Amino acid sequence: MSALACSSDGQLLAVSEGAAIRLFDPSRGTSVGLLTGHTATVFALAFSPDGRYLASGSDDRTTRLWKVS
Repeated sequence: MSALACSSDGQLLAVSEGAAIRLFDPSRGTSVGLLTGHTATVFALAFSPDGRYLASGSDDRTTRLWKVS
């Protein structure tokens, strides 16, 4: 894990796993999704204030915006 982010409402937790991002439901401790698309380690994660989007930055020199809810 290189990065971790929690949505402002506490409903989602995002954790980097190499070039992928795993989404968790923290109340249940279960995985609810896997985001793939980066080709190198994800080192930064941030949720939008409304929790609908997740931004990620990677060593592949890209930033991605993911719709997560």
